[in-house]
Amino acid sequence: MNRSKLVAFVAAALLITGAVFAAEPVKNEKLLDPAKLTAKAPDVFKVRFETTKGPFVVEVTRAWAPNGADRVYNLVSNGFYDDTRFFRVVSGFMTQFGINGDPAVGAAWKTATISDDPVSQSNVRGTVTFAMRGPNTRTTQLFINTVDNMRLDNMGFSPVGRVIEGMEVVDKLYAGYGEGRPRGRGPDQMRIQSEGNAYLDELFPDLDSIRTARIVE
Repeated sequence: MNRSKLVAFVAAALLITGAVFAAEPVKNEKLLDPAKLTAKAPDVFKVRFETTKGPFVVEVTRAWAPNGADRVYNLVSNGFYDDTRFFRVVSGFMTQFGINGDPAVGAAWKTATISDDPVSQSNVRGTVTFAMRGPNTRTTQLFINTVDNMRLDNMGFSPVGRVIEGMEVVDKLYAGYGEGRPRGRGPDQMRIQSEGNAYLDELFPDLDSIRTARIVE
């Protein structure tokens, strides 16, 4: 290929690339301001998660944990969980997700905590619960109990819902990385917060993903 043809080829490639970038979905600006996403959830609602292993459905019951249910409702309604990874999958324990793949969105929600809810349901297999690091520290991260974890009840972990369809899909989510750093070889949550999906895609390419999460009838 002579020089003139090469230049033309590169220029065309750049134009095509630009067109692809231009077609990328626009970020939901509401996700950058957690204080605006405070709608009250319905008494009961269902969320369908489309994942790389297939779909599963979670039924959220507001009476179980009102603050948590409201937070889930607002996050799902605004696409927060779309294109996020199941970054902590520990066999015989649970599956965790809920750090946004866009570092700007992750930063906005990092300190957007909600008050604790009393524990009214037990952390049995299939229940969905917010992760936390102490009192009143829940933000966006959720986990699905893949076995009965009743010991979490006395630690303040309050389930907000349960998987009513597709638990077999949850069981198939990739668990090869195991526990996260520094205790295991899985992803570092601080790096997910600061670097987003780019970090996970480069170093943990086998993680399964949530393609979309939508409220359904």
